[in-house]
Amino acid sequence: MIHYALRCGSDHQFEGWFNDSASFAMQEERGLLECPTCGDKSVTRALMAPALPKPGQAKQDRLSAPAEPQKMPVKSGAKLPAEMFALLQRMRTEVEKRCDYVGPEFADEARRIHRGESDARGIYGETSPEQAEALQEEGIEIASIPWVPRADG
Repeated sequence: MIHYALRCGSDHQFEGWFNDSASFAMQEERGLLECPTCGDKSVTRALMAPALPKPGQAKQDRLSAPAEPQKMPVKSGAKLPAEMFALLQRMRTEVEKRCDYVGPEFADEARRIHRGESDARGIYGETSPEQAEALQEEGIEIASIPWVPRADG
């Protein structure tokens, strides 16, 4: 994974994570990048400070050690920043537009799609944490996103 500082045409700055630099270039070329603040699609890489090693850390250690995931503490009932909330609302709209809602049958339908018993397509619905863990153990890729209220209501 590669981390870039990004900037839109309105000079809003934000961050993005990409599989590699080619993935960023492809998304930029296709106009798939969007500012989470204003929705501007003219997104470019901003200048970034270089990653410097911690004192005493060998170069080889930096190259081979996996990055520690960054954990953000979230307090129950904490309010999301407005930009994040708006981005999650746009994500919900796209999921509802492009995917089939399968409700509480999510885990079963995901398995049917994985086994080729059902048409391959994007789906969304509900599942328990235990069902989600079982799907992942079976090699079925799923993602969970915060489901915020619709922007229109």
